[in-house]
Amino acid sequence: MPHKSLKLSPLVVAGTLMLIVASMYWARPVLIPVALAMLLTFLLSPVDSALQRLGVGRAVSVALLAMIAFSLIGVIGWAISLQVKEFAHNLPSYQGNIKKRIEELQVGQGTTLDKVRVEFEQLIGDVATNAPAERARQPVLVTVQGGRFSSGVWQFSPVVWPLLESLFNILLVVTLVIFMLLERDELRNRAIRLLGYGRLSLTTQALDEAGQRVSRYLFAQFIVNACLGVVMGLGLFLLGVPYALLWGFLIILLRFVPYIGIWFAALFPVAVSLATSANWWQPLSVIAMFAVLEPVVGLVIEPMLFSQSAGTSKLAMLIAIAFWTWLWGPVGLLLATPLTACLAVVAKYVPQLEFIAVLLGDEPLMQASVAYYKRLLAWDQEEAEAIVEEQLQTHSVEHVFDEVLIPALHYAKRDRRLGILTNDEQEFIYKSMREIIERIDLPSTHPTSLIDAPAGDASTVTVRVDKIRILAWPAHDEGDAIALLMLQQLLDPTRYEMEISTAGKRLSEILQQAEQKTPALFCIGFIPPGGLSASRHVSKLLRARLPELSIVVGHWGLHEKITNDREALLVAGATHVAATLIETRDQITQALHPHVKFQPDAVVS
Repeated sequence: MPHKSLKLSPLVVAGTLMLIVASMYWARPVLIPVALAMLLTFLLSPVDSALQRLGVGRAVSVALLAMIAFSLIGVIGWAISLQVKEFAHNLPSYQGNIKKRIEELQVGQGTTLDKVRVEFEQLIGDVATNAPAERARQPVLVTVQGGRFSSGVWQFSPVVWPLLESLFNILLVVTLVIFMLLERDELRNRAIRLLGYGRLSLTTQALDEAGQRVSRYLFAQFIVNACLGVVMGLGLFLLGVPYALLWGFLIILLRFVPYIGIWFAALFPVAVSLATSANWWQPLSVIAMFAVLEPVVGLVIEPMLFSQSAGTSKLAMLIAIAFWTWLWGPVGLLLATPLTACLAVVAKYVPQLEFIAVLLGDEPLMQASVAYYKRLLAWDQEEAEAIVEEQLQTHSVEHVFDEVLIPALHYAKRDRRLGILTNDEQEFIYKSMREIIERIDLPSTHPTSLIDAPAGDASTVTVRVDKIRILAWPAHDEGDAIALLMLQQLLDPTRYEMEISTAGKRLSEILQQAEQKTPALFCIGFIPPGGLSASRHVSKLLRARLPELSIVVGHWGLHEKITNDREALLVAGATHVAATLIETRDQITQALHPHVKFQPDAVVS
């Protein structure tokens, strides 16, 4: 009877989430400035990194960036505040024109539009008649009590304290942004230390993905929003709509709210044009401008400029917008996208929060690799093999290896590292995968079977050579050895002899074996988590002892996250680093036959 993994109760997870939400609501005076600072940090990080790559020191880069950014924000804020004040001062004078525009709407009496018109007229009448009277009836506060503070601080506290609070929050955000930019690496290391070194690989992946996804998305979105806000603001100015600077700024700001933000921003200039124009031409022109430019930007320009998304589905994002707005008000509305993206990334790497990743993510609900792994977790080898056979009916063996079996090995190693997969479960998964791989019917053709004739000779030549010896070493555990077994299946057995070492063999034995057997190529394979450090170490030792040996490293299971690891492995001594089995196979054939072009789907005669 297999041992069951220890998992948190759903009630415990739900109760913890409710406690976190309640704490976030209660602590919003502190958390909102921190969240705003993180948003600005994510937005400025790409620029800061670019300046440092140009040779500017970190302190100088952060100081220069902070000075420019906050000066620009201050100037824009000052100009916007002037327009807001002027707009509020002139608002009562627009009432007559608004009423005239409403009266021009010829609607039948008793219809829904007529009822809306009557209600709106009554609302305008109440604002026009009651507001001045109420202001006239407002009593003048006179303090008659004696005392040192009777006409001092207490009298001005309704004005002074909110102003001081706002000033304090602004200074706090500025300070936090500066220190977050200066200590990005330190904050990242502290987060890893907080979550524990036992989860070093997963924590690093989660932090890197969240940082890169949010930074790139926000920076690209800001560039697009700024250009659109400038164009629309200029268009509103040319159309004669008052306060064009204010509406352009709102477009830049509200367009960070996906799908609906731009249309909220459009309401204000449309309403003002209705209130100030003498006819319907200006309001209709404003509506047409929004109706044309926004689809062009959203459907044409954005997909061309950047492909980085927030990683969440449209419906999930709309629900998240409603949630964050309820939790933190207008600030939550602006922070909804980056906060939801970070939550989706964290949930993907924390098994207990997998349901959040499913609800928020934009990936398919059940990939073949996930379904295959779930069947193995349920100790159902027959059903898992049926999934593989079904995939083989519509996909190549290479595709099934790379897109189904390799990800399943990654899931198993990840869950074992987190302690939610027992030894018995892992051994069953590895044993079942070996048996399934050995039973797969491989095609009789191989990409390396045919060698093109030399240039100028149209005939195809047939060559027979001795088998080329390849030594392969699993860098971490049995899962890596299974991945190398799949690679062995993809190589032409008539041309290559691939010997796979057992997992866990000592490095001295590996080096001795490589020196004695003099292979044509040494292949190292690993699937994260685990294996990177050992792969670098072995590559370095092999390069020092056998300088002419070709070393191919397969870094499988995380296709889009090996950029930094690839560079480190190449520096250590690897000849090639591949992210998939197909790429590894091609690099092996290219390394062994650098002057020969190999064509697929050919047979040696």
